[in-house]
Amino acid sequence: MNREGTEIKALDGETFRRILVGGANGIRSHIDQINELNVFPVPDGDTGTNMSRTIESGVARISTEEHVTLSRVANDFAKGSLFGARGNSGVILSQFFAGLCEAIADKETVSAEELAEAYRAGVERSYAAVVNPVEGTILTVFRESAEYAESHLREDSTPEDFLKWNVEEAERSLERTRDILPVLSEADVVDSGGAGYLCIAKGMYETLRSGEEAEAIPLPADTAKPEAMDYDLFDTDSVLTYGYCTECLVRLQRAKGDPRGVDEKAIADELCRLGCDSIVALKDGDVLKLHAHTRTPSDVLTLCQRYGEFLNLKNENMNLQHSEREAEKAEKKARKPRQKYGVVTVATGDGLRALFESLGADAVIHGGQTGNPSAEQFLAAFRELNAEQILVLPNNSNILLTARQAAELWEGGNVTVIPSKTVPAGYAALSVFNGATPELADQIADMTDAMEAVVSGEVTVAIRDSSVDGRAVKEGDYIGILEGHLVSNGEDAFGALRDMIEGIEDLDMRELLTLFVGGGVSEEARVEMTERLCAAFPDLCVEVLIGGQEIYDYLIAVE
Repeated sequence: MNREGTEIKALDGETFRRILVGGANGIRSHIDQINELNVFPVPDGDTGTNMSRTIESGVARISTEEHVTLSRVANDFAKGSLFGARGNSGVILSQFFAGLCEAIADKETVSAEELAEAYRAGVERSYAAVVNPVEGTILTVFRESAEYAESHLREDSTPEDFLKWNVEEAERSLERTRDILPVLSEADVVDSGGAGYLCIAKGMYETLRSGEEAEAIPLPADTAKPEAMDYDLFDTDSVLTYGYCTECLVRLQRAKGDPRGVDEKAIADELCRLGCDSIVALKDGDVLKLHAHTRTPSDVLTLCQRYGEFLNLKNENMNLQHSEREAEKAEKKARKPRQKYGVVTVATGDGLRALFESLGADAVIHGGQTGNPSAEQFLAAFRELNAEQILVLPNNSNILLTARQAAELWEGGNVTVIPSKTVPAGYAALSVFNGATPELADQIADMTDAMEAVVSGEVTVAIRDSSVDGRAVKEGDYIGILEGHLVSNGEDAFGALRDMIEGIEDLDMRELLTLFVGGGVSEEARVEMTERLCAAFPDLCVEVLIGGQEIYDYLIAVE
């Protein structure tokens, strides 16, 4: 329905934007519950965060203009979610919506039947994005809910009907995921990605059904607050070339006239006569939002005060903005001469960052468990490099799809993702990197061989009682995870680590054990652990590195 209670027969641009915002808000309010659905009892559940940030990135890019077209909304949202995708679930979600939006991007409105076709396209694209699609995951929930809703369509069905049926089957499909995947059944949880999609689907449906306007929750910043601008870039000899970027919110005042009679188009025309460009004038009730580029901001502000008073305003010298960007470009170009290879990797912890940089990484993106970077963060790293070939080591199975998506989006050259799924694997690959290797294929082969030769393990503390891989785990236990499988647990870290290492089938063929010590481990504990490992495994050369990583007290690479 619309806000007047009239049944909506087809979605237009404004309605589609409204329900996408509703979907984003739907998952935003359930992030913690979704994050808690991780199978392993460790504090690394971030599916809810990843999916929420992905769809919010799409919503943030949508134009806020009135009477926006369906094509504009679809294109903006798809692009925003693709660039903002993070984590496997976020990437799959972005691909689903990209397929959906592409199917409707050439239409003015979308009927229930056309919406069903778009959902089918979204399902197909999401499955295609995964090398080995697994049923019992978000993919299954996508597919079954879309098929069910489409099968119930009648000639008089509306988009609201379709979304209602989609939600109903998504709920049932989600419950079935624990029966399809044994690992979910053992942990007694449903698929977290499917749960995230259900929240989005409910948010979209409820927003359309209620007819109410959905207000977008602001997108959290990915990066720290930018440094202050260098005002010396505009000095006494500078010439104002670009003018000012002037933005303001004005509360229309009855003392200055009837707010209902204020015509934003007439204001835009007046600004044009004043020599402004890049003009945006939008009116929402008694608030006027205005943006303009001008050489005389005082004229703009005087015009606005004919109708009301400022709620806020911003006025920025665009010469400074331009000079700052050019200075940054020149600095980066001077600092990074053209080279054959550029390496981008991911890590958390000052020790790991310094270690990776010493081995040849040009950019180390902060990220890992509970902090998966977005595709845009990879693209930003690519932009800083001046390299013929970019190599990417994601170092986390939940970051791999995001890295691949960024590689597909990158238009500045060739990007190769070497599929390191753990920090130790990435370390092993980077340890054989050679910037002088002439052939890309040889470089990739060397790094891949080194990565595949290492056995990776992790030790952390269980945050809840659980049953995983046939092992009963108690909250507070130290647990050892070897190549993605929980293989040991106990009351002390050494016991869990020792049992995990002993579980390596060809241990007698290996020579080197590298131990990466986490940020939460004291120096005393590190020394004791080193001594006990050397005593327990005299045939292994034990190398200890201060990684400073989060979540995991110890990481190991056994070669």
